[in-house]
Amino acid sequence: MRLEIVADDGQRAALAKAHGLLAVDAFEATLLAETWQHDGVRLTGRVKARITQQCVVTLEPVEADIDEPVDLVLVPEIADDRIRATIGHEIVIDVDDPDDPDTFSGDGIDAGAIAEEFFALAIDPYPRGDGAEIEPSTDAAADDENPSPFAELARLKRGGNA
Repeated sequence: MRLEIVADDGQRAALAKAHGLLAVDAFEATLLAETWQHDGVRLTGRVKARITQQCVVTLEPVEADIDEPVDLVLVPEIADDRIRATIGHEIVIDVDDPDDPDTFSGDGIDAGAIAEEFFALAIDPYPRGDGAEIEPSTDAAADDENPSPFAELARLKRGGNA
């Protein structure tokens, strides 16, 4: 089953508020839901969005595009218990292996919530505008008044004198 999600103005405003953004100008998800094994579901597709965030250096608006791939396997909670029972007590984790399936309860999956989760994970937590840099302190007097903790440790190691 192919799923198309396009957020309206109210939904985009709610997304911006929920994720601390200045604006969400566009949000859409295209997902394909397929059966996985006996009773699971595999969702694949993309979440795309156009957002405006606040630069962490200048506090100016920064626009960004999100284009996040979605690849997720979900199984009913009962099936998850069966999968975990077959694993046994020893678990070997390989970072290249796919993640364990997520679970869902009831007879439906909230594709909108899943799209929002992938959207949230793609947001840059420290956005910077073009050329925005934090300038290191060049004030020597300020450095003498507030020496770094490591400079203090070095001074103590040398005998405690300045």
